[in-house]
Amino acid sequence: MPRVIVINHLTLDGVMQAPGRPEEDRRGGFEHGGWAYSRIVGDEVIGSAMGARMALSSGLLFGRRTYDDLLSYWNSQDSAFKDALNNAHKYVASRTLSEPLPWPNSTLLRGEIGDAVAALKDEPGNELHVMGSGELIQTLMRHNLIDEYMLLIHPLVLGSGRRLFSDTCARTALRLVNAQASPSGVVIATYESAAEDQ
Repeated sequence: MPRVIVINHLTLDGVMQAPGRPEEDRRGGFEHGGWAYSRIVGDEVIGSAMGARMALSSGLLFGRRTYDDLLSYWNSQDSAFKDALNNAHKYVASRTLSEPLPWPNSTLLRGEIGDAVAALKDEPGNELHVMGSGELIQTLMRHNLIDEYMLLIHPLVLGSGRRLFSDTCARTALRLVNAQASPSGVVIATYESAAEDQ
């Protein structure tokens, strides 16, 4: 029975938009794209933590925007990440895409996303990883389907951009289960969903 794990880069003020490349996501006039790149390149602590986590993956959950972005970018790059993404099973939440999906090993989730992901959690497996996919994460939070957050928190405040935890997200209690600082100043914090005392 797989657990749903969110893995995302964040600024100190919670921005998750376009961490990797300047042109990654310019919605809302966002001009700070690529803000995480200089810290993650060559940081062995981040690489090791991400590698260990991805080794547990039974598949990836994506919203349509993240799916399209990763497909268009990584399939044009010559890297091991390209092969890993091509080989991974990908589950895509979208109301606009139709099958067959263009990326190998991709499945379009049908019906209500909460129900579809709950059904995935009833199948055998280790972990289903969500990267990017902010709108999908909000939906999964409303349905209490996220088991854990692995947040790579960068020592940076942007002041604008799409945040992981928006003003409209569901109230969620979390419990810190691990924290580690990397040489680049990134804190890798892992939180599990926790019952909230009322």
